[in-house]
This record gives sequence, C-alpha cells and structure tokens, in this order.
Amino acid sequence: MLTIDKLNQFYGESHTLWDLSLEIPRGRCTCVMGRNGVGKTTLLKCIMGEEASRSGSIRLDNGTELTQRRLEDRSRLRLGYVPQGRQIFPLMTVEENLRTGLAARGDGLRRIPERIYQLFPVLKEMRQRRGGDLSGGQQQQLAIGRALVLEPELLILDEPGEGIQPNIVADIGRVIRRLMEEDGLTVLLVEQKLPFARKYADRFVILDRGRRVAEGEIDGLSDDLVRQHLTV
Repeated sequence: MLTIDKLNQFYGESHTLWDLSLEIPRGRCTCVMGRNGVGKTTLLKCIMGEEASRSGSIRLDNGTELTQRRLEDRSRLRLGYVPQGRQIFPLMTVEENLRTGLAARGDGLRRIPERIYQLFPVLKEMRQRRGGDLSGGQQQQLAIGRALVLEPELLILDEPGEGIQPNIVADIGRVIRRLMEEDGLTVLLVEQKLPFARKYADRFVILDRGRRVAEGEIDGLSDDLVRQHLTV
C-alpha cells in the first residue's frame, strides 16, 4: 500500500528521521511504536505533507510519489488522517465537522455517507451538537468519522486511544478491525498502549531516535523488545 524509502527529515539542524525505510502492506494494520520523541508523529506528518522531508521517497503502490504532492492533494488520493489531539472544530456541529471531510474529497459529494453513522451511532444522535460539547471519546469518534468521510484506502491514526475511556478505546479498535475485514482498509497507527496494539494490530514497527530498530508480526512483539525499546 505504502513504501517509505530512505526518508530523512530535519527540524532546523536536528536530524529527526534517519534513512527510514518501511513497508505498509495493503489490508493490514501496522502499529508504529517507540518512546516519546523518537519520530513517530513526524513520520505521519511527512506522509500527509504537514512536514517536509529532506530526502527519500514515500510512494503508494500505484506508483504515486507523495513527496511531490501538495498537502491538500493527499486526501484526494484516499488518505485519511486523524492527528494527535483530534483537532476537530469545537464551535461547529458534529454534522458540520463531518462535512469538512466532504469538502476535502474534491468529487462534489454532498451527503455524509450513512456508513459513518452505522459505525458511530453516537454521531447521528448528536449531529446538531457542537464538537466542543462532546466528551473526549466522542470527539475522537468524530475525528475518525471525518477521516472516513473520504472513504480512504489508507487510514492513518496518531494515538487514537490517548486520554479516552477504555470502553470507547475498545469501540474504536473494533471499528478498525471491521473496516479492514469488510472494506479492505489499510491502517497505519501510532499507539503507546501495548494491549491495544497487541489486540488490534497485525504488525509492529519500533522506532528509536528516528531509526527503525525492530519490526515484524505482532505476535513477535516480545517482552524483551518492550523492555529494550518501549519501557520508560
């Protein structure tokens, strides 16, 4: 689905991603893990065009090179992105927030797909409520719903369980798996919660100081790897 090859990124003179190469296979959930500050969010921002890479390639499996595309073009390539902190519009209603996803499609669709409300019934119940009045878990569901309005082939999630009650985290995990099984969705997520990663991801990648230090099937995420690279 996505190939990252020798990606380098800098913040000023600080070298953040070092010749990073990854394969994100189609139809599977890949979880990027690592301690704080190792480049996980930076990687996602480079994929989505929020941060510029210094060198390297980010390429879809149809041959499209993302590093040559503007930020606003990437949603039209069926990339859905849920950033850390959700970034919904607090003064807009739930329905208005979802409609911003429609605008990003670029194909003129005017109606919010009913599939969004099937996956997250609470959004239908609260569609006239302002986003800022929702709970943290409901806001995260809204942020995911807004990304799904694009009907993406690749859904990118930055710590979807951060600061959310456990039952909503479990609901989000089940939605992810349902979309993969029913729609063939590919998922790339950053997640610190080991139980969530082990339950819902298929593969893992561990970063340390901007470099890939381990990867494999999720069953191979051993206690030794956790102690070496993830324990604070």
